[in-house]
Amino acid sequence: MNDRERFVAWILGEPVDRPPYWVFWGPWATTWKRWEKEGKPDSLKDMDDIRAYVGSDKVMASATLPVNTGPCPRIEPQVFEETDEWIIHTDSWNIKRRDLKTGESMSEFLDFPVKTREDWVRFRDTWLNPDDPRRLDGNWRELGRKWMEEGYPIQLGNYPDTGVFGPFRWLMGDEQGLIAFHTMPDLVHEIMDHITTIYLTVYEQVVKEVRVDVVHMWEDMCYRNGPLISPKMWDEFMGPNYRRIKAFMKQHDIPILSVDTDGNPDRITPVMIAAGVNFLWPMEVAAGCDVRDWRERYPTLGMMGGIDKRALAYGPQAIDKEMERIRPALEKGRYIPCLDHLVPDDVSWQNYLYYTQALKKLTGKE
Repeated sequence: MNDRERFVAWILGEPVDRPPYWVFWGPWATTWKRWEKEGKPDSLKDMDDIRAYVGSDKVMASATLPVNTGPCPRIEPQVFEETDEWIIHTDSWNIKRRDLKTGESMSEFLDFPVKTREDWVRFRDTWLNPDDPRRLDGNWRELGRKWMEEGYPIQLGNYPDTGVFGPFRWLMGDEQGLIAFHTMPDLVHEIMDHITTIYLTVYEQVVKEVRVDVVHMWEDMCYRNGPLISPKMWDEFMGPNYRRIKAFMKQHDIPILSVDTDGNPDRITPVMIAAGVNFLWPMEVAAGCDVRDWRERYPTLGMMGGIDKRALAYGPQAIDKEMERIRPALEKGRYIPCLDHLVPDDVSWQNYLYYTQALKKLTGKE
Protein backbone atom coordinates (compact mmCIF):
# COMPACT_ATOMS: atom_id res chain seq x y z
CA MET A 1 0.00 0.00 0.00
CA ASN A 2 1.14 3.57 -0.54
CA ASP A 3 0.80 6.13 2.23
CA ARG A 4 -2.49 7.52 0.93
CA GLU A 5 -4.12 4.11 0.54
CA ARG A 6 -2.99 3.03 4.01
CA PHE A 7 -4.29 6.21 5.68
CA VAL A 8 -7.72 6.11 4.02
CA ALA A 9 -8.21 2.39 4.64
CA TRP A 10 -7.08 2.66 8.28
CA ILE A 11 -9.48 5.50 9.11
CA LEU A 12 -12.35 3.68 7.37
CA GLY A 13 -11.66 0.45 9.27
CA GLU A 14 -10.49 -1.50 6.24
CA PRO A 15 -7.55 -3.96 6.09
CA VAL A 16 -4.04 -2.45 5.97
CA ASP A 17 -0.47 -3.72 5.99
CA ARG A 18 0.29 -1.66 9.12
CA PRO A 19 -0.97 1.47 10.88
CA PRO A 20 0.18 4.86 9.52
CA TYR A 21 3.42 6.24 10.94
CA TRP A 22 2.75 9.98 11.08
CA VAL A 23 5.15 12.55 12.48
CA PHE A 24 2.50 15.22 12.21
CA TRP A 25 3.17 17.90 14.83
CA GLY A 26 6.25 20.08 14.66
CA PRO A 27 7.84 22.46 17.15
CA TRP A 28 7.08 25.89 18.46
CA ALA A 29 9.33 28.56 16.93
CA THR A 30 11.30 28.70 20.19
CA THR A 31 11.66 24.91 20.13
CA TRP A 32 13.06 25.07 16.60
CA LYS A 33 15.68 27.58 17.75
CA ARG A 34 16.62 25.26 20.61
CA TRP A 35 16.99 22.32 18.25
CA GLU A 36 19.30 24.34 16.01
CA LYS A 37 21.67 24.61 18.99
CA GLU A 38 21.35 20.91 19.86
CA GLY A 39 22.40 19.28 16.63
CA LYS A 40 19.45 19.48 14.25
CA PRO A 41 21.07 19.31 10.79
CA ASP A 42 21.11 22.66 9.00
CA SER A 43 19.63 20.93 5.94
CA LEU A 44 16.33 20.44 7.78
CA LYS A 45 14.53 23.69 6.99
CA ASP A 46 10.90 22.80 7.75
CA MET A 47 8.65 20.04 9.04
CA ASP A 48 8.49 18.26 5.69
CA ASP A 49 12.29 17.97 5.84
CA ILE A 50 12.09 16.52 9.36
CA ARG A 51 9.37 14.06 8.32
CA ALA A 52 11.57 12.80 5.50
CA TYR A 53 14.59 12.66 7.84
CA VAL A 54 12.81 10.41 10.36
CA GLY A 55 11.06 8.33 7.69
CA SER A 56 7.47 9.45 8.35
CA ASP A 57 4.68 8.40 6.04
CA LYS A 58 3.27 11.22 3.94
CA VAL A 59 0.76 13.21 6.02
CA MET A 60 -2.26 15.12 4.79
CA ALA A 61 -0.95 18.43 6.17
CA SER A 62 1.85 18.27 3.59
CA ALA A 63 -0.65 18.05 0.73
CA THR A 64 -3.22 20.76 1.45
CA LEU A 65 -4.40 22.34 -1.78
CA PRO A 66 -3.67 26.11 -1.59
CA VAL A 67 -7.01 27.55 -2.66
CA ASN A 68 -8.44 30.60 -0.90
CA THR A 69 -11.47 29.94 1.29
CA GLY A 70 -10.93 32.93 3.57
CA PRO A 71 -11.03 36.67 2.93
CA CYS A 72 -10.52 37.41 -0.76
CA PRO A 73 -8.71 39.51 -1.79
CA ARG A 74 -6.35 38.68 1.02
CA ILE A 75 -6.25 41.22 3.85
CA GLU A 76 -2.83 42.77 4.29
CA PRO A 77 -1.78 42.90 7.96
CA GLN A 78 -1.10 46.30 9.50
CA VAL A 79 1.18 47.15 12.42
CA PHE A 80 -0.10 49.80 14.84
CA GLU A 81 2.44 49.68 17.65
CA GLU A 82 5.60 47.73 18.41
CA THR A 83 8.07 47.47 21.26
CA ASP A 84 10.92 45.10 22.07
CA GLU A 85 8.43 42.85 23.87
CA TRP A 86 5.20 42.92 21.86
CA ILE A 87 3.48 44.03 18.66
CA ILE A 88 -0.07 45.27 18.03
CA HIS A 89 -1.27 44.41 14.53
CA THR A 90 -4.17 43.18 12.42
CA ASP A 91 -4.12 39.73 10.86
CA SER A 92 -5.49 37.99 7.76
CA TRP A 93 -9.07 38.26 9.13
CA ASN A 94 -8.66 41.90 10.15
CA ILE A 95 -8.58 40.98 13.86
CA LYS A 96 -6.59 43.39 16.00
CA ARG A 97 -4.16 41.47 18.24
CA ARG A 98 -1.29 42.01 20.62
CA ASP A 99 1.40 39.33 20.38
CA LEU A 100 4.50 38.76 22.47
CA LYS A 101 7.78 38.85 20.58
CA THR A 102 9.85 37.27 23.33
CA GLY A 103 8.29 33.79 23.48
CA GLU A 104 5.30 31.58 22.67
CA SER A 105 1.89 32.77 23.86
CA MET A 106 -1.71 33.08 22.78
CA SER A 107 -2.59 36.44 21.25
CA GLU A 108 -4.41 39.04 23.28
CA PHE A 109 -7.41 39.75 21.04
CA LEU A 110 -8.17 43.48 21.10
CA ASP A 111 -10.91 43.89 18.49
CA PHE A 112 -12.93 41.80 16.03
CA PRO A 113 -14.34 42.97 12.70
CA VAL A 114 -18.05 42.10 13.17
CA LYS A 115 -20.21 43.48 15.97
CA THR A 116 -23.46 44.19 14.11
CA ARG A 117 -25.33 42.95 11.06
CA GLU A 118 -24.11 46.04 9.21
CA ASP A 119 -20.51 45.07 10.00
CA TRP A 120 -21.19 41.56 8.69
CA VAL A 121 -22.73 42.79 5.45
CA ARG A 122 -19.78 45.12 4.89
CA PHE A 123 -17.21 42.37 5.57
CA ARG A 124 -19.13 39.83 3.48
CA ASP A 125 -19.47 42.12 0.48
CA THR A 126 -15.83 43.23 0.64
CA TRP A 127 -14.02 39.94 1.28
CA LEU A 128 -16.36 36.94 1.22
CA ASN A 129 -17.67 36.62 -2.33
CA PRO A 130 -17.82 32.86 -3.01
CA ASP A 131 -17.47 33.40 -6.76
CA ASP A 132 -14.37 35.62 -6.68
CA PRO A 133 -12.12 34.01 -9.33
CA ARG A 134 -9.01 34.91 -7.34
CA ARG A 135 -9.92 32.13 -4.92
CA LEU A 136 -8.58 29.68 -7.50
CA ASP A 137 -5.33 31.51 -8.28
CA GLY A 138 -2.04 29.75 -7.77
CA ASN A 139 -0.44 26.41 -8.51
CA TRP A 140 -2.90 24.06 -6.80
CA ARG A 141 -3.54 22.15 -10.04
CA GLU A 142 0.13 21.38 -10.54
CA LEU A 143 0.59 20.47 -6.89
CA GLY A 144 -2.49 18.26 -6.96
CA ARG A 145 -1.21 16.30 -9.95
CA LYS A 146 2.21 15.92 -8.31
CA TRP A 147 0.74 14.75 -5.01
CA MET A 148 -1.57 12.25 -6.71
CA GLU A 149 1.43 10.72 -8.49
CA GLU A 150 3.47 10.58 -5.27
CA GLY A 151 0.77 8.91 -3.15
CA TYR A 152 -0.07 11.74 -0.77
CA PRO A 153 -3.43 11.93 1.00
CA ILE A 154 -4.75 15.23 -0.39
CA GLN A 155 -6.65 17.68 1.77
CA LEU A 156 -8.99 20.60 1.19
CA GLY A 157 -9.29 23.15 4.00
CA ASN A 158 -6.92 24.21 6.74
CA TYR A 159 -6.31 26.59 9.63
CA PRO A 160 -7.16 29.49 9.80
CA ASP A 161 -9.62 29.78 6.92
CA THR A 162 -11.83 26.69 6.90
CA GLY A 163 -14.36 25.70 9.55
CA VAL A 164 -17.89 26.56 10.61
CA PHE A 165 -17.34 27.75 14.17
CA GLY A 166 -13.65 28.65 13.65
CA PRO A 167 -14.05 31.46 11.07
CA PHE A 168 -17.26 32.60 12.79
CA ARG A 169 -15.24 33.28 15.95
CA TRP A 170 -12.64 35.15 13.84
CA LEU A 171 -15.43 37.50 12.80
CA MET A 172 -17.25 38.05 16.09
CA GLY A 173 -14.81 36.88 18.77
CA ASP A 174 -15.40 34.29 21.48
CA GLU A 175 -17.42 36.33 23.95
CA GLN A 176 -19.61 38.32 21.57
CA GLY A 177 -19.93 35.36 19.24
CA LEU A 178 -21.23 33.08 21.98
CA ILE A 179 -23.64 35.77 23.16
CA ALA A 180 -24.87 36.11 19.57
CA PHE A 181 -26.07 32.48 19.59
CA HIS A 182 -28.74 33.73 22.02
CA THR A 183 -29.25 37.38 20.98
CA MET A 184 -28.74 37.22 17.18
CA PRO A 185 -29.28 33.58 16.14
CA ASP A 186 -30.36 34.57 12.63
CA LEU A 187 -27.03 36.33 12.11
CA VAL A 188 -25.09 33.32 13.39
CA HIS A 189 -26.96 31.08 10.95
CA GLU A 190 -26.35 33.52 8.12
CA ILE A 191 -22.61 33.75 8.75
CA MET A 192 -22.13 30.00 9.09
CA ASP A 193 -24.27 29.23 6.06
CA HIS A 194 -22.41 31.78 3.95
CA ILE A 195 -18.89 30.63 4.78
CA THR A 196 -19.94 27.03 4.06
CA THR A 197 -21.19 28.19 0.66
CA ILE A 198 -17.71 29.62 0.00
CA TYR A 199 -16.11 26.24 0.64
CA LEU A 200 -18.52 24.29 -1.51
CA THR A 201 -18.31 26.80 -4.36
CA VAL A 202 -14.52 26.61 -4.42
CA TYR A 203 -14.32 22.86 -3.84
CA GLU A 204 -16.74 22.18 -6.69
CA GLN A 205 -14.12 23.56 -9.08
CA VAL A 206 -11.19 21.78 -7.44
CA VAL A 207 -12.61 18.25 -7.53
CA LYS A 208 -13.00 18.49 -11.28
CA GLU A 209 -9.20 18.41 -11.56
CA VAL A 210 -7.74 16.83 -8.39
CA ARG A 211 -8.58 13.68 -6.43
CA VAL A 212 -9.36 14.75 -2.87
CA ASP A 213 -9.22 12.42 0.15
CA VAL A 214 -9.96 14.75 3.08
CA VAL A 215 -12.16 17.77 3.71
CA HIS A 216 -10.73 19.33 6.83
CA MET A 217 -12.46 21.70 9.27
CA TRP A 218 -10.52 23.76 11.79
CA GLU A 219 -12.86 24.56 14.69
CA ASP A 220 -10.98 24.85 18.03
CA MET A 221 -14.35 25.10 19.79
CA CYS A 222 -13.52 23.32 23.04
CA TYR A 223 -11.46 23.89 26.17
CA ARG A 224 -10.30 21.47 28.84
CA ASN A 225 -13.75 21.13 30.45
CA GLY A 226 -15.73 20.67 27.25
CA PRO A 227 -17.16 22.46 24.21
CA LEU A 228 -18.00 26.16 24.06
CA ILE A 229 -21.53 25.42 22.82
CA SER A 230 -23.96 22.66 23.72
CA PRO A 231 -24.63 19.57 21.58
CA LYS A 232 -28.07 21.02 20.81
CA MET A 233 -26.54 24.26 19.56
CA TRP A 234 -23.94 22.37 17.52
CA ASP A 235 -26.68 20.40 15.82
CA GLU A 236 -28.88 23.44 15.21
CA PHE A 237 -26.26 25.87 13.91
CA MET A 238 -23.39 23.75 12.63
CA GLY A 239 -25.05 20.44 11.85
CA PRO A 240 -26.88 21.61 8.69
CA ASN A 241 -23.62 22.90 7.22
CA TYR A 242 -21.70 19.75 8.06
CA ARG A 243 -24.45 17.75 6.39
CA ARG A 244 -24.15 19.97 3.29
CA ILE A 245 -20.42 19.31 3.22
CA LYS A 246 -20.90 15.57 3.75
CA ALA A 247 -23.41 15.41 0.90
CA PHE A 248 -20.89 17.14 -1.38
CA MET A 249 -18.22 14.66 -0.30
CA LYS A 250 -20.46 11.69 -1.00
CA GLN A 251 -21.23 13.06 -4.45
CA HIS A 252 -17.50 13.31 -5.23
CA ASP A 253 -16.23 10.17 -3.44
CA ILE A 254 -14.26 12.04 -0.77
CA PRO A 255 -13.98 9.58 2.13
CA ILE A 256 -12.80 11.55 5.18
CA LEU A 257 -14.37 14.53 6.98
CA SER A 258 -11.76 15.74 9.45
CA VAL A 259 -12.18 18.06 12.44
CA ASP A 260 -9.39 19.67 14.46
CA THR A 261 -10.52 21.00 17.81
CA ASP A 262 -8.31 21.43 20.83
CA GLY A 263 -9.68 20.77 24.30
CA ASN A 264 -12.22 18.06 25.11
CA PRO A 265 -14.98 17.60 22.49
CA ASP A 266 -16.59 14.56 24.11
CA ARG A 267 -20.04 16.10 24.61
CA ILE A 268 -20.38 17.14 20.96
CA THR A 269 -18.75 14.07 19.44
CA PRO A 270 -22.05 12.12 19.01
CA VAL A 271 -23.65 14.95 17.02
CA MET A 272 -20.50 15.38 14.96
CA ILE A 273 -20.49 11.68 14.09
CA ALA A 274 -24.19 11.84 13.21
CA ALA A 275 -23.44 14.72 10.80
CA GLY A 276 -20.69 12.78 9.04
CA VAL A 277 -17.43 13.50 10.88
CA ASN A 278 -15.21 10.42 10.79
CA PHE A 279 -11.77 11.79 11.75
CA LEU A 280 -11.17 13.80 14.94
CA TRP A 281 -7.97 15.17 16.44
CA PRO A 282 -5.70 16.06 18.32
CA MET A 283 -7.20 14.41 21.45
CA GLU A 284 -5.42 16.53 24.06
CA VAL A 285 -4.33 14.55 27.11
CA ALA A 286 -4.25 17.65 29.36
CA ALA A 287 -7.94 18.17 28.53
CA GLY A 288 -8.85 14.67 29.69
CA CYS A 289 -8.91 12.86 26.33
CA ASP A 290 -7.79 9.26 26.77
CA VAL A 291 -7.75 7.52 23.39
CA ARG A 292 -8.16 4.10 25.02
CA ASP A 293 -11.51 5.20 26.45
CA TRP A 294 -12.55 6.99 23.25
CA ARG A 295 -11.68 3.95 21.12
CA GLU A 296 -14.09 1.86 23.22
CA ARG A 297 -16.93 4.39 23.18
CA TYR A 298 -16.65 5.59 19.56
CA PRO A 299 -15.53 2.49 17.64
CA THR A 300 -16.33 3.88 14.16
CA LEU A 301 -14.57 7.21 14.66
CA GLY A 302 -11.10 7.76 13.19
CA MET A 303 -8.77 9.61 15.55
CA MET A 304 -5.29 11.09 15.60
CA GLY A 305 -3.18 12.43 18.47
CA GLY A 306 -3.56 11.37 22.09
CA ILE A 307 0.16 11.12 22.99
CA ASP A 308 1.00 13.59 25.74
CA LYS A 309 3.49 16.07 24.27
CA ARG A 310 4.63 16.93 27.80
CA ALA A 311 6.13 13.46 28.20
CA LEU A 312 8.81 14.22 25.61
CA ALA A 313 10.51 16.65 28.00
CA TYR A 314 11.21 13.83 30.49
CA GLY A 315 13.11 11.56 28.13
CA PRO A 316 13.04 7.97 26.84
CA GLN A 317 11.44 6.27 29.84
CA ALA A 318 8.46 8.67 29.85
CA ILE A 319 8.14 8.40 26.06
CA ASP A 320 8.12 4.59 26.20
CA LYS A 321 5.46 4.73 28.92
CA GLU A 322 3.25 6.88 26.67
CA MET A 323 3.68 4.43 23.80
CA GLU A 324 2.53 1.57 25.99
CA ARG A 325 -0.36 3.61 27.37
CA ILE A 326 -1.89 4.23 23.94
CA ARG A 327 -1.06 0.80 22.47
CA PRO A 328 -4.53 -0.70 23.23
CA ALA A 329 -6.21 2.04 21.16
CA LEU A 330 -3.82 1.42 18.27
CA GLU A 331 -4.50 -2.31 18.35
CA LYS A 332 -8.24 -1.70 17.94
CA GLY A 333 -7.71 0.30 14.72
CA ARG A 334 -8.79 3.61 13.19
CA TYR A 335 -6.39 5.48 15.47
CA ILE A 336 -3.19 7.22 14.29
CA PRO A 337 -0.85 7.57 17.27
CA CYS A 338 0.59 11.06 17.32
CA LEU A 339 1.38 13.93 19.67
CA ASP A 340 -1.56 15.93 20.94
CA HIS A 341 -0.21 19.29 19.69
CA LEU A 342 2.89 21.30 18.84
CA VAL A 343 6.15 20.49 20.62
CA PRO A 344 7.03 22.93 23.46
CA ASP A 345 10.50 24.31 24.01
CA ASP A 346 11.32 22.12 27.01
CA VAL A 347 11.75 19.20 24.56
CA SER A 348 15.28 18.51 23.34
CA TRP A 349 16.15 17.51 19.78
CA GLN A 350 17.41 14.13 21.00
CA ASN A 351 14.18 13.44 22.88
CA TYR A 352 12.13 14.36 19.81
CA LEU A 353 14.20 11.99 17.67
CA TYR A 354 13.76 9.24 20.27
CA TYR A 355 10.00 9.81 20.15
CA THR A 356 9.88 9.53 16.35
CA GLN A 357 11.77 6.24 16.36
CA ALA A 358 9.68 4.82 19.21
CA LEU A 359 6.58 5.72 17.21
CA LYS A 360 8.06 4.15 14.10
CA LYS A 361 8.64 0.91 16.01
CA LEU A 362 5.15 1.00 17.55
CA THR A 363 3.47 1.27 14.13
CA GLY A 364 5.62 -1.48 12.64
CA LYS A 365 7.27 0.51 9.88
CA GLU A 366 10.77 -0.74 10.76
